[in-house]
Amino acid sequence: MEQRRCAGCGKGFWPRPQVPEQEYCGDRACRRSRRRRWQQAKRESDADYRENQACAQRAWAQRRGEYWRDYRQRHPEYCESNRKRARERQRQVRGHGSEGATKFAKMDPSKQVLAVSSGTYLLVPQGEEKFAKMDSLMVEITLISKG
Repeated sequence: MEQRRCAGCGKGFWPRPQVPEQEYCGDRACRRSRRRRWQQAKRESDADYRENQACAQRAWAQRRGEYWRDYRQRHPEYCESNRKRARERQRQVRGHGSEGATKFAKMDPSKQVLAVSSGTYLLVPQGEEKFAKMDSLMVEITLISKG
C-alpha cells in the first residue's frame, strides 16, 4: 500500500492493510478528530442516534447540575467574552449592527394566528356530488414554526 496524507493532521502515514480506506493516522488527536466527524455526520443523518445523544446529554446535565456554575467561576475570562458576543448578537438581531437589518428578517411580521394546527386531516372536495372514497385525500399537516 502507498503512503497517504492524514485527513486530521496532514502528515504522511502508512494505512493498515486491514483498513484499506483508512484516512487518518494513528495519532491520538487524529483519532479523536475522526470520531468527532463521524458522530457529527451520524447525528445529522440518523434521528434515533440524535435523540439518544440528546437524552444522554440531558441525563448528564441532571446529574452534574453544578458543572457550568463551577466552570464559570473557574473561567471568568470566558464569561466576559461570552457576554460581549451575546451583546453583539442582540445588537444585530435588533438591527443596530452593521449587518443586522439585512442578516435577520421576519418572514411575516404580522401577528397572524394559525387556524390549522398539526394533525392528520381528511380533505374532501366541495361542490358537485362526489364520492368521498374516490375523491378524498388523507394528509398530515405538521407545524414547523410558530411565530
